[in-house]
Amino acid sequence: MTSHILLVGMMGAGKTTTGKLVAHRLRWNYKDSDADVEAATGLTVPELFARDGEPAFRAAEASVLTRACADESPTVISVAGGAVLSAENRRLIRSSGTVVWLRARPETLAARVGDGAGRPLLGDDPTEAMVRLFEERAPYYAEVADAVIDVEGLPAELVADRVMAAAGLGAAEERTGAAPRPNAPTATPTAPPASAPPTSASA
Repeated sequence: MTSHILLVGMMGAGKTTTGKLVAHRLRWNYKDSDADVEAATGLTVPELFARDGEPAFRAAEASVLTRACADESPTVISVAGGAVLSAENRRLIRSSGTVVWLRARPETLAARVGDGAGRPLLGDDPTEAMVRLFEERAPYYAEVADAVIDVEGLPAELVADRVMAAAGLGAAEERTGAAPRPNAPTATPTAPPASAPPTSASA
């Protein structure tokens, strides 16, 4: 049985909300990469970007991810959205437990994050930035994922059911609908249906 569940996906996909819910149900530890970066650096993500730039954030992101994955206690980890850009991080993610990609349309993600306040990568046009970031990152999410859950239109409780099923820790897969790991990365995964509940996000 897996001792780590790693949630990957774009900001706005609901990794934090889902991760906390799954951890609570399983009575596991919970780690959030963005929160851990802020705790380790004493700066918010926007402050770290403004003071030291994106490379400093990525280095801190990799460091907290490594520590979270090294923890032998059962843990749900909400992985920062851009962590998959690093090949080393991708190897670590894939080798550390069951990886679930929470997937949604870029337009839905942009609607969830609103004006992008507190999210330095979104700039002045969150929708355009979200489309660009999704196109860049989607192949990497597909590369690491053991299962893909299209979260559009699903309440957080049902997303959590599907995450647990993907990890072999909940209801049967046929009831919850977690998709199996893709055979290979694709440049743009099949778009899920429209509409989704508001959730938390990561960079």
